[in-house]
Amino acid sequence: MNNTFRLQEYKALLYRLFLAYFFYFIVRLLFFLYNYELLKVDSVGDYLSLYYHGLAFDTTAILYTNLLFILFSVLPLAINTRKGYQTFLMWLYFITNLIAYATNFGDFIYYRYIYARTTVAVIDVIKNEDQANLLGRFLVSYWHVFLLFFVTAFAWVWLYKRVRVKPEGMPAYKLKYFGLSAVAFIITGLMVVGGIRGDFKKSTRPINIIDANRHVEKPEHADVVLNTPFAIIRTIGKTSFKKVHFVDESVVEQNFHPIKHYANNPKTTPNIVLIITESLGREYWGCMNKNRNIPGFVSYTPFLDSLAQHSLIFDNSYANGSKSIHGMSSILAGIPSFKDAFTSSPYPKQKIQSLVSTLEEMGYDTSFFHGAPNGSMGFQGFGNILGFDHYYGKTEYNNDADFDGSWGIWDEPFLQFMKTTLDKKQQPFFGTVFTVSSHEPYVVPDKYKGKFPKGTVPIHQTVGYTDYSFKKFFEAAKKSPWYSNTIFIITADHGNQIAYDEYRKVLNRHATPILIFKPDGSLKGVDSSLSQQIDIYPTVLDLIGYDKPFLSWGRSLVGDKQVQPYVISFNGNRYLFQRGNYICAFDGSKAIGFYDINDKGLEKNLIDKKNREMAEAEIACKAFLQDYFERIMDKKLYYKK
Repeated sequence: MNNTFRLQEYKALLYRLFLAYFFYFIVRLLFFLYNYELLKVDSVGDYLSLYYHGLAFDTTAILYTNLLFILFSVLPLAINTRKGYQTFLMWLYFITNLIAYATNFGDFIYYRYIYARTTVAVIDVIKNEDQANLLGRFLVSYWHVFLLFFVTAFAWVWLYKRVRVKPEGMPAYKLKYFGLSAVAFIITGLMVVGGIRGDFKKSTRPINIIDANRHVEKPEHADVVLNTPFAIIRTIGKTSFKKVHFVDESVVEQNFHPIKHYANNPKTTPNIVLIITESLGREYWGCMNKNRNIPGFVSYTPFLDSLAQHSLIFDNSYANGSKSIHGMSSILAGIPSFKDAFTSSPYPKQKIQSLVSTLEEMGYDTSFFHGAPNGSMGFQGFGNILGFDHYYGKTEYNNDADFDGSWGIWDEPFLQFMKTTLDKKQQPFFGTVFTVSSHEPYVVPDKYKGKFPKGTVPIHQTVGYTDYSFKKFFEAAKKSPWYSNTIFIITADHGNQIAYDEYRKVLNRHATPILIFKPDGSLKGVDSSLSQQIDIYPTVLDLIGYDKPFLSWGRSLVGDKQVQPYVISFNGNRYLFQRGNYICAFDGSKAIGFYDINDKGLEKNLIDKKNREMAEAEIACKAFLQDYFERIMDKKLYYKK
């Protein structure tokens, strides 16, 4: 009779699915423990509440992952209980589940860099890298994560085998067997559909990443609710690039004046050297933290701090994305990245007005330097779209003796290579370099071991090395004839490891510096108004007196009196718009929070006290996104008369 009703098979199926839930519970707890300083859950009760809400997202991920397993478990084949068939089911179960499960472990570490669950966009970042080399390094650096994965996977297999399906012969009542199996198949199918969608309501769309924010007050808590397989599955073949219409075009013009035309300075053609420093967030610079009163603060940038005394610095600046390629598009083309990177969208292959194209109009020779293997990080591809005249990578450097074994050529020799290459250029030139050494695995050349302070997190030592590399570069550049007629800009793509609570705050995780240096000393001081990566492009054009209209959502940091200082970014599935006295959190259709401008941790939501300035910030955020998506999708990323 049991064979007719297939009770042991259904019990085994439920047990096996329960195991998936159990191990998702374990991996969520491990994810939290690895990142508890960033996630800031106040109590066990709060964590359990987040776990409860996460069950819906676990259900979707588990059911998607196990669709084939469930199908083959409930098919009325009359051979389901045989040993060979059960072995097939076990292999199917663990191949699919452990691949999905492993992605959670990657976020134990990767979350510290992007402050979000991994999505398919990450594939666009790593597809140009040496994956075998990356895996080997991570295996050495984060062996404990791999160990935890294998320990939990072994436990999962052991528990799976504790409940076995005993072989049974052909059913005695075949009609009843197949009839009941068909009913069970239909019921199972309906349950799976409801579980994947999130519920059975006709009006409900399938739950998505953004739905995790419905259950939290702090945006970072959404990453506890979510799991990585869900985030990956829900972003396959999806893009957030969709046109929206919120406001009249006049509102866009009023807030951002996207077509700029500055007349603050006479037209000149100084050389431009733009240094985009890997991971060198504001946290590590002493000159960027003088007024923050951070207990026990230590600077790891002695040279940059000394250079800042003769420079114009912006100590309240932010990144417009979380990855290196986001920084490249934001800084060079003034195009930020939000939920999906612009460079990973369907739209980067178009005519783009940028720092590269405008300087080339003025007769500049343009070069991009990156010491990594050519094509790494997608920089060469996007550089070609922007139209750089020259690309200099590891291939052009042509000396593997200076390869760091991980990412590329050590910063010190590669910056010297850039200097000698620029020596051969006809002026004016525009040289951009993207450094590599201040990056995981946080090592320095053997000859400098012990030279730089170890600090309290591993990156501190490599920050010291990169700072020293800058010192050696500037010492050499001073001897070149082009030095005195050059504007130097130093910034970073994003932040990295965090040592101080001030920089664990949601917005400050993306705090990046901007320093502008002219050897003649004509630019000096500290500007603490809001600034961002997309402001660098219009600032350079204002400084050199570019005399034509151009497209930019940013503003000149040295002469724009029309656009009010603001910052826009994306975190925790929310757009975050800073301006004036407030921060507006926007979910893509409406404001879901307002915070005091100094509440960088987004801890006290003031939405119940919404005032006129808050409403204006929400309107401005809508205007930005409307113009952003429209211009990108309609291929209007340039000024056209």
